[in-house]
Amino acid sequence: MNQSFETLAIHAGQEPDPRTGAVIPPIYATSTYAQDGVGGTREGYEYSRTKNPTRAALEDCLAALEGGRRGFAFASGMAAEDTLLRTLCQPGDHVVIPDDAYGGTFRLFSKVAARWGLSWTAAKLSDVDSVRAALTDSTKLVWCETPTNPLLSIADITALAGLTHEHGAKLVVDNTFASPYLQRPLQLGADVVVHSTTKYLGGHSDVVGGALVVDDDETAEAIAFHSNSMGAVAGPFDAWLTLRGAKTLAVRMDRHCDNAERVAAFLANHDAVASVLYPGLETHPGHETAAKQMRRYGGMVSFRLAAGTDAAVRVCDRAKLFTLAESLGGVESLIEHPGRMTHASAAGSPLEVPNDLVRLSVGIENVDDLLADLDQALA
Repeated sequence: MNQSFETLAIHAGQEPDPRTGAVIPPIYATSTYAQDGVGGTREGYEYSRTKNPTRAALEDCLAALEGGRRGFAFASGMAAEDTLLRTLCQPGDHVVIPDDAYGGTFRLFSKVAARWGLSWTAAKLSDVDSVRAALTDSTKLVWCETPTNPLLSIADITALAGLTHEHGAKLVVDNTFASPYLQRPLQLGADVVVHSTTKYLGGHSDVVGGALVVDDDETAEAIAFHSNSMGAVAGPFDAWLTLRGAKTLAVRMDRHCDNAERVAAFLANHDAVASVLYPGLETHPGHETAAKQMRRYGGMVSFRLAAGTDAAVRVCDRAKLFTLAESLGGVESLIEHPGRMTHASAAGSPLEVPNDLVRLSVGIENVDDLLADLDQALA
């Protein structure tokens, strides 16, 4: 029976406990498992780095939500990215990344993977011709964010998948900003989906985690091997918290989107704001593509101040209900200055973000309270 997203979020991988009938999966806080004779594991459980029932429940749920065959849960989004790179690439390979990628992703490629022998080229992923020009004979991956962090650019996943596969490479889509409720990249042709589950999937700013979801068995087996070999897996309590957050993802995302649409419209009409970056606005260059591949436009809003860098910093400092903090995707609203915070690692590089930029993670509070706070911060 085909089930809706909301039903899968609550039930996929989460059958009542067969022994006690508990309706919520238990936290299996164990490192090892008794075996029925030498090599006689019970359902494959031998050591929790390899497999843990709480983590397995989360992984099954993530796979169902993304429409994939296998999900993998990691200790952080960066752990998921690093494991994927070492699974699918080797020294001498090349990767195309967004020219406005998340700062942590850029740091991984430029400071870590480059030392390992992996080369990369930054391209404007919203422009297929730009991506085509960046491809080389050694390109193994096109690494896509859509929407991007923090400029909220939109890439056409289907078009990129066609180009990437024609070239014999794989398309990886970081779906953190959209969440699987708003966008399902595997159904649009992507090969791998990446998440920082710290963000919308966890949703309450109380857990750090990451995930990979794939839809083919060969890639899944390769990731499983490297996940076990490298060991940066999610612990059972973190997996349990993320699974609990995922249950309410749909209702939270609807509220995030409702509030973000109001915030974007308010900012677009404010004299202190030079421009608003939100794919839900018809003036956004990626609006039509976003409308085609997303259910709605998300809870992230970025904007640039007409008076420049100092004004952007002042707005961040003056906000009261919007908490000045890194990360995003929680129930509470956050504000940050990407140039000096989340994207400081990209300073001086081709991926440097504008210093007059402010990024909002719009929470699920009463939207009128959020607008009043922004109004006084911009005054």
